[in-house]
Amino acid sequence: MAKKQAFGEEAQAMKASQRKMAKVVIAKKGDHGKYNYRESMMDQESVNEFIQKNK
Repeated sequence: MAKKQAFGEEAQAMKASQRKMAKVVIAKKGDHGKYNYRESMMDQESVNEFIQKNK
């Protein structure tokens, strides 16, 4: 059986409702000279704000 496809406004609404996620890795140097890494998953729109807060 073929998969039913949505066209027009239905397809645009489904595509817009999908969240675009980004994985961000922040590196910080610890007390003993080693680097610690922290990973976070978030919406693609808020990545720049997150990086600015964690510099």
